[in-house]
Amino acid sequence: MEEFIYKKDNVSVTKSRFMVGSQTYAMSGITSVKSFEKKPQRGGLIVLAVVGVVILFAGHGTAGPLMVGGILTAIAILALVKQKASYSVLLATSSGETKALESTDGQLITSVVSALNESIVQRG
Repeated sequence: MEEFIYKKDNVSVTKSRFMVGSQTYAMSGITSVKSFEKKPQRGGLIVLAVVGVVILFAGHGTAGPLMVGGILTAIAILALVKQKASYSVLLATSSGETKALESTDGQLITSVVSALNESIVQRG
């Protein structure tokens, strides 16, 4: 029976295999492993918030612009707060680089990359 270096939910790492859901990667084909962080695109939401604030102040206290500006600003701020970075496990093989796992949980990705590196070291 294979000894697990890492096992959590649908992700497992052994000396010979890396399993994510129903996908299995042979550790013998993996030459290197790294993590990647993709920060959310916020430019459009920042512009929306600025437009909302401009409408708020340009309306001179009238109900229509106050409501439209307030709604635009609130939507933009809520969306900005809810956005999260995305983290990935990237595997390098002889055929190129593959994104094997993606999550908003940076600690999960760090743990998996560490386990994969340990597997590569144990493999020799």
